[in-house]
Amino acid sequence: MKTTDRARRLLPEPAEKSAGFLTVITDYLVIFLGAAIYALSVDFFTAPNHIAPGGITGISTLLHHLIYVPIGITSLILNIPLFIWGAVKSGIRFIVRTVIASSVSAVLIDIFSAFSIQYTGERILAAIFGGILGGIGLGIIFLRGGSTGGTDIIGRNLHDKYPFLSIGSIILISDAVVIILSMIVYKSIESGLFAIITIFVSTKLIDAVVFGFSRDNGKLLIIVTADPDAMAELLTRDADRGVTVLSARGGYSGTPKGVILCATHTRDVFRVKSYITASDPTSFVITANATAISGLGFTDG
Repeated sequence: MKTTDRARRLLPEPAEKSAGFLTVITDYLVIFLGAAIYALSVDFFTAPNHIAPGGITGISTLLHHLIYVPIGITSLILNIPLFIWGAVKSGIRFIVRTVIASSVSAVLIDIFSAFSIQYTGERILAAIFGGILGGIGLGIIFLRGGSTGGTDIIGRNLHDKYPFLSIGSIILISDAVVIILSMIVYKSIESGLFAIITIFVSTKLIDAVVFGFSRDNGKLLIIVTADPDAMAELLTRDADRGVTVLSARGGYSGTPKGVILCATHTRDVFRVKSYITASDPTSFVITANATAISGLGFTDG
């Protein structure tokens, strides 16, 4: 069988089928836990203190303040066209866990809000701990290959159309727009400043949960595989990642090997690794911190 045929045969199979039923159930339970923690951050800290934490949730928080619509359901409705866009552009496999995580977090935000358990003390503490809880929740979700949709989908799809715009830059611009809107809606510059604190803390906690407390703007995957051509095709075509293929041999066995270098954003590591496993379950993968990555797709992180 040709190398490319082997890759194509493996491509349609979702990661869930190879991972096993128990692993899939564990993944979704962990995503549910992350969604619950994220929902608590919104209901307990950010929303009661007029802090819009960026993204679709931030917009929903502002709409809740203006016209009293539920934050969770509103965020889910706003995400629906983005889900469709993401499915069309990236395929059903990419969007399934995002839809589940977004739906669970939306429902839990509205359920938790019914208990009226809110922190209304120092707003700086609300901003910090809202960011901590939100970052932990999102980090747990990302750790299992999910996301809460919104700006993640916008960033990915716009980057595909305009490669000179990095995903990080697009998300940063989206959050900046929400911050400016929050100052207008709440009629307070402080609301925007507190939102910046929340987003900053949340971003750091996401990285801490997924990969520890390293300071970087991406990860470098070093992949040793016996079938580098199939994996390189898989990563470039379906995972949308650039790779560099090096020739090597096993030091003990002397067997010819291929070494693939693949730089990726932190939030995409789980997704990229699922493609690596699909191509070669026996591959050897090292995930290293990349302190500074520059170039197409990585400018500004």
